[in-house]
Amino acid sequence: MELIVCPDKYSLARSAAEQSAGIIRQAIAERGGARIVAATGASQFEFLDELTRAASIAWNKVEMFHLDEYLGMPPTHPASFRRYLRERLIDRVGITRAHLLDGQGEPGEVIAHMTKEIRKALIDVAFVGIGENGHLAFNDPPADFASDEAYKVVDLDEPCRRQQLGEGWFKSLEEVPQRALSMTVRQVLRAKQIIAVVPDTRKAQAVAMCFSGEITPMAPSSILRTHAKAYVYLDRDSAALLKQEVSTRA
Repeated sequence: MELIVCPDKYSLARSAAEQSAGIIRQAIAERGGARIVAATGASQFEFLDELTRAASIAWNKVEMFHLDEYLGMPPTHPASFRRYLRERLIDRVGITRAHLLDGQGEPGEVIAHMTKEIRKALIDVAFVGIGENGHLAFNDPPADFASDEAYKVVDLDEPCRRQQLGEGWFKSLEEVPQRALSMTVRQVLRAKQIIAVVPDTRKAQAVAMCFSGEITPMAPSSILRTHAKAYVYLDRDSAALLKQEVSTRA
């Protein structure tokens, strides 16, 4: 794993998007297609803006999966991650093969279908964020590091739900769903490369917990340290509490 600190969230987004675009282009050049996992949330806005503006990506050759979706969430709701990805990625660039989690479907059937599709070949690159509680996808602490499933139903803890409220997706904590479908930790780690985009002061405590302490289910994203090609992009605000030397990009 490599930690990369950029001056601000905009330079972070540019650097992460440049590396990500290169991975996608290389996969298409070598195999005729690329398989990606896309993250959602307010922390990904600038990154996705930069990635969708990247030149010379044959998006019609990209197959996309996503990390998580609330149980019972209609795709028209402002907080729907399916809606988010359609508006901020899929429709912008013309991705034609997008595997989206149906939060309103029968969970077992949705998981079985998504597992069949995602296990057909390795993922070239997974884009992820890190939650304010250290979560990876919707795997809140203590995260399950052992499950060999691709997706599972998870319970969302209160810090996770308060983050969703704080980002403006819901009007009250009571409106935030308590359960979700989430890609498992081990499925995220199956990706050939992982790009984590983690800006802003509100992520500083989680970054310090995950990358200055032990690798533990209580700091779910600490598991990224076991992946040889995981790249965690920080800005000066999110890196402020780190207790180790990291590479810096202008």
